[in-house]
Amino acid sequence: MNKGVCSVNDADLHAYVDGQLDENRRIEIEAYLAGNSDAAEQVRQYRQLNQDLHRLFDPVLNESVPAALVPVSTVPHTVHRWSSAVRAAALAGIALVSGLGGWLLNAGLSDTGGSETLVNLVQPAAYAHFVYSTDEQFPVEIQAEQQDVLSNWLSERMHTSIKAPDLGELGFDLVGGRLLPSTNRMAAQFMYQNAGGERITLYVRRVAWKNQQTAFQYHEAEDVGVFYWIDGPMGYALSGNLGKKRLIAIAKVAQDAFTGGV
Repeated sequence: MNKGVCSVNDADLHAYVDGQLDENRRIEIEAYLAGNSDAAEQVRQYRQLNQDLHRLFDPVLNESVPAALVPVSTVPHTVHRWSSAVRAAALAGIALVSGLGGWLLNAGLSDTGGSETLVNLVQPAAYAHFVYSTDEQFPVEIQAEQQDVLSNWLSERMHTSIKAPDLGELGFDLVGGRLLPSTNRMAAQFMYQNAGGERITLYVRRVAWKNQQTAFQYHEAEDVGVFYWIDGPMGYALSGNLGKKRLIAIAKVAQDAFTGGV
């Protein structure tokens, strides 16, 4: 650390990237970054993350609410209020991911030797699980009761037929799902919960990189275990805190469901 520079932590770096520091603290951070290449690289990654999130989410902010999600009795001014709520939620999501972005960068998942599968599939899947599995208010965008709406919406946005697999035989019922960004593609996240309140999430996206591993692979960071696999043009990642043995059993059922055309 440079002489005369106060202690700098990850929160300081996020605040610097987000323009939330006063002038004196900003100058201190810039002096620190000038002599710390690792921290400077973190700042670069945080800025890139912010840009990617805005690139992916900003177009969504101007979309209208899908007609299937609007109650029959809804009048135009109600639709306007709902659309505003959706846009506010998207903005809140951007802020949340921006504020917590360092979790992935410091969790060990980024140390992958340049593996595009980990960077583009496993990291986003693990982080999405980390964020939404603990959300008690809005863990999903569309509830399980509207599975057809969810499936049609995700299939349209991802340009492929996609449906949540049935994991009921393993005690996990579908909570619902949502659409999420995944670096250079959109992704679907399905959430499941068992009678004990344990939650798992299944992350699905199109792959766009070479040298793909088709067999089951496992990675763990910050107590989030992820089993992931590639099947043709699609990548899948099952995340949870169940332990490796339980998680792979569920991943196998999910894989069979997708292979069977579910």
